[in-house]
Amino acid sequence: MTSVLVVDDQDLVRAGIRTLLAADPQITVVGEAADGRTGVRLARQLRPDVVLMDIRMPVLDGLAATAAIRADGNLAGTRVLILTTFDDDADIIEAVNLGAAGYLLKDTPSDDLRRAVHTAAAGGNLLSPAVTRRVMEQLAAAPRPPRPDPRLSVLTERERAVLTRVGLGETNDEIGRALFISPATARTYVSRLLAKLDARDRTALAVIAHRAGLTGAEG
Repeated sequence: MTSVLVVDDQDLVRAGIRTLLAADPQITVVGEAADGRTGVRLARQLRPDVVLMDIRMPVLDGLAATAAIRADGNLAGTRVLILTTFDDDADIIEAVNLGAAGYLLKDTPSDDLRRAVHTAAAGGNLLSPAVTRRVMEQLAAAPRPPRPDPRLSVLTERERAVLTRVGLGETNDEIGRALFISPATARTYVSRLLAKLDARDRTALAVIAHRAGLTGAEG
């Protein structure tokens, strides 16, 4: 059973999220909070597997609350998923830097939200290719000379090609079309890259590709 704490300042949103999650018998909502400070307190009290965290909230915003949860050694097993209506670049970058397990918008389909909760609880990360693309754009705004990465020496030519496409923020479908492989095969290559390069998610892979100069942009 995956336990979830919902932190959002709107009563109707919290009720809607609870209803969506209730459709999955393997998810249970153990608490709700209407501001970040209460969310942190309940996280420490309840120690949920996943916190669904809004950003714009009174008392303490979601990013500050995320930082507090991630800094608490007693909450090492609690993952934070940002769930917000805002797709501001600065918020995305900060959420990534704070160690959020994902950044989702509130128009995310219900099935995808439930899958995201399970993925986060299992230790996965959920930064969409679109978000990855935004992160890369931010890195490109402050260019630095590419740095050789010795980890890339273990990659096959095809794996380097896939890494380059991930660095460009492409989806598995887009990678498949570009390299004439199926999306499932592209997904397999991405999984191999995560393991070989000890990267936690697609964004980390994209940063590696960008900094090594694989994407054609300096960074």
